[in-house]
Amino acid sequence: MPEQTVPPHGGGENAGVKFSSCLGTKGTQYETNSVDFKAQKGKKIMALDLSPPPKDTLLPWPQQQNSNGLRRRKRDWVIPPINVPENSRGPFPQQLVRIRSDKDNDIPIRYSITGVGADQPPMEVFSIDSMSGRMYVTRPMDREEHASYHLRAHAVDMNGNKVENPIDLYIYVIDMNDNRPEFINQVYNGSVDEGSKPGTYVMTVTANDADDGTTANGMVRYRILTQTPQSPSQNMFTINSETGDIVTVAAGLDREKVQQYTVIVQATDMEGNLNYGLSNTATAIITVTDVNDNPPEFTTSTFAGEVPENRVETVVANLTVMDRDQPHSPNWNAVYRIISGDPSGHFSVRTDPVTNEGMVTVVKAVDYELNRAFMLTVMVSNQAPLASGIQMSFQSTAGVTISVMDINEAPYFPSNHKLIRLEEGVPPGTVLTTFSAVDPDRFMQQAVRYSKLSDPANWLHVNTTNGQITTAAVLDRESLYTKNNVYEATFLAADNGIPPASGTGTLQIYLIDINDNAPELLPKEAQICEKPSLNAINITAADADVDPNIGPYVFELPFVPAAVRKNWTITRLNGDYAQLSLRILYLEAGMYDVPIIVTDSGNPPLSNTSIIKVKVCPCDDNGDCTTIGAVAAAGLGTGAIVAILICILILLTMVLLFVVWIKRREKERHTKQLLIDPEDDVRDNILKYDEEGGGEEDQDYDLSQLQQPEAMGHVPSKAPGVRRVDERPVGAEPQYPVRPVVPHPGDIGEFINEGLRAADNDPTAPPYDSLLVFDYEGSGSTAGSVSSLNSSSSGDQDYDYLNDWGPRFKKLADMYGGGEED
Repeated sequence: MPEQTVPPHGGGENAGVKFSSCLGTKGTQYETNSVDFKAQKGKKIMALDLSPPPKDTLLPWPQQQNSNGLRRRKRDWVIPPINVPENSRGPFPQQLVRIRSDKDNDIPIRYSITGVGADQPPMEVFSIDSMSGRMYVTRPMDREEHASYHLRAHAVDMNGNKVENPIDLYIYVIDMNDNRPEFINQVYNGSVDEGSKPGTYVMTVTANDADDGTTANGMVRYRILTQTPQSPSQNMFTINSETGDIVTVAAGLDREKVQQYTVIVQATDMEGNLNYGLSNTATAIITVTDVNDNPPEFTTSTFAGEVPENRVETVVANLTVMDRDQPHSPNWNAVYRIISGDPSGHFSVRTDPVTNEGMVTVVKAVDYELNRAFMLTVMVSNQAPLASGIQMSFQSTAGVTISVMDINEAPYFPSNHKLIRLEEGVPPGTVLTTFSAVDPDRFMQQAVRYSKLSDPANWLHVNTTNGQITTAAVLDRESLYTKNNVYEATFLAADNGIPPASGTGTLQIYLIDINDNAPELLPKEAQICEKPSLNAINITAADADVDPNIGPYVFELPFVPAAVRKNWTITRLNGDYAQLSLRILYLEAGMYDVPIIVTDSGNPPLSNTSIIKVKVCPCDDNGDCTTIGAVAAAGLGTGAIVAILICILILLTMVLLFVVWIKRREKERHTKQLLIDPEDDVRDNILKYDEEGGGEEDQDYDLSQLQQPEAMGHVPSKAPGVRRVDERPVGAEPQYPVRPVVPHPGDIGEFINEGLRAADNDPTAPPYDSLLVFDYEGSGSTAGSVSSLNSSSSGDQDYDYLNDWGPRFKKLADMYGGGEED
């Protein structure tokens, strides 16, 4: 946009005012009238006052001229942007520009503005004088909140009619350096491998400035203020001033010496101008990471240990190493390897995860008689490979001497389990084999002794010195102690070392079968019809021996007694089965013992005469024994069967009669409910009561009044000779006879009679409640009372009827009916 100077017209203070025109064309001329800019041969439409108050600066709309001459064409205003500095101190409101239409000379014009900052939030940042058209800013501006504003100016008459088209006003807030750079993080963490070359990237720090980044106010530059520690150089790192990238600048990073650096970084705006720019700082923590630049080294060149023979999983030596790399990292963790001295693989070296030591462990038992010592060469390395250019140290290899200790080893049987074969039935004392053990301790002079550990049937004997096995009994293949023809025994071989050691061996004897068991007939019992028919008895045999000492079998009937062959016959079916059937047309029902001779096929063959119990019985049409026939076959005749049935009927009749009697007795008991059931009769029982008062409801009464009626003045006294029998009398007790210590048998009866007489005459003898006598029951009662026996005046009453009540009431009859008056 060309910058033009408006020539003065008629002088004035605004002569030579500069402005930027977007519509200026060739041939356009301007004239000034006081502070007004006017287009040549044109009508003044709107004007913009850009001068500070109270001067007014008006901008005319532009004119366009073609080649045929000057011609005016009406266009909208394009107003240059209005720049307003932020953070202005005022005073406010502060005038920015004046808007005026040239029609305000003819009619009154009212001006207004709309847009963000006027009638839209933030509200009332800008205001306008509706009559003069002067626009003001009302408060300080902040570019970081709003960098620009777009407003529209309106001109209407007093009736609200549009006089001019709205014009656009662009207001830009001029940036001031009022914001410091701010780091994204206050602390940055980065890492770099030790031994890194100069120029190795470490990390990037970033600071942002809220000011305008297109101006120096927002252009940030970085620099390093301090580095801690300053070893091996005070400038180990540098930073790119524009990007904030931190890189190494010197060699010599060694984690084993310095593990971490702290770098203070400064960010300054105004392109890093420390005199005018604003600054801020952040901390960069740089960790030197470990690389495997230190090979592990043994603390000594030789190690030693010892191990008892025949031990496994035993640590015999600990190998210590030193590694300056990061502990418990792949660069520090040790890996051990045996490179020589153990061709059979008896040892391995495991790493202790805590101490990093190598534990030499026995994984395969060693034998003192074969190897008394081992010389191992062990190499150590790390899990991670060494860094480039680092070589293994000669101290990464060490020698390990392991001594083997001799211990007393148990004797062992070279052939275990040992199997021998022989025929069963060999006589006692037969030598079977020599079952000897070997003592592995060749360098110890020890004796081995033998004994039996397990001999279930006690068939064997062992020589304690040389282990010779002989039979102590006959070996039987058919015994319960043999399984699958094998008899098994266990023997113990013990030396006399310190401490003694022993080993076991198992001897298995395979017994070859001989024909020593005769066959047995099966079945033992059977039944058959009394008349010959198609049914017959299938018979076979069982033999405890095995092939070839078993079938085929020969079944035959003996010649004695002759009735066997007369009544029975045997038909061969095959080598193992035959049929027994009747030879005659009829055989009386009953049980028959039929002897049968069974012979096996052994060499020599064995035979056995077995008895089969055959039940001969009448059969039905299907050839099955009938029920009566089965009973008859059991050995009972018809008369016996009838007698049994009669006994059963009699027994059932007795049971029925007993049930009828029980039912009748129950019926009589219900019809005579007043009679006392024998089960409820307690007359033969002695009941002892501690207290002879009334029931629970009478416990509050004074029972002494009933027992001592003579104390009451209005009650007549008892007649003499009447005593109470419901309480223990007070007086001297009679003397009972003393039984001699050793009585003569003839005196026992006399002793019993004397004791009985004393008890009958003893008024203090219990029971006291056999008869309750009430001396006084009060007066005025209309009911009768038993007390009339001793209190009424009818002394001539007859009590002889009490004798009919039994011996228990005879004494009462004598007492009251003997002529004594009450």
